[in-house]
Amino acid sequence: MESDAKEQLKPGAKVRVTQQIPARDHTITTDVSGTVVRFEQKPTGSWYAHSKGDKLWLDRLTLRKEDGEITTLSLDDYTVVNAQEPAAPADESPSAPKD
Repeated sequence: MESDAKEQLKPGAKVRVTQQIPARDHTITTDVSGTVVRFEQKPTGSWYAHSKGDKLWLDRLTLRKEDGEITTLSLDDYTVVNAQEPAAPADESPSAPKD
């Protein structure tokens, strides 16, 4: 994933994630919208990965959906992330009074 894309995945950002699963003669597409809770790279326990420590590192995005459900997505080459609203800067909290 490109560094520009990672920049929009800061906690508090609102995003829409579109994932595609290619099949022989069609594509299954799903959309998930929510607020970024966490973006991290974590290893899998895949025995066939054949990389360092026999682990395959995946980009994982944890979102809080509008109804409160928490979901974790594994991002791949078929994933598109669109920022709907950027995260508020650390020095600006919504409850802080403005001058």
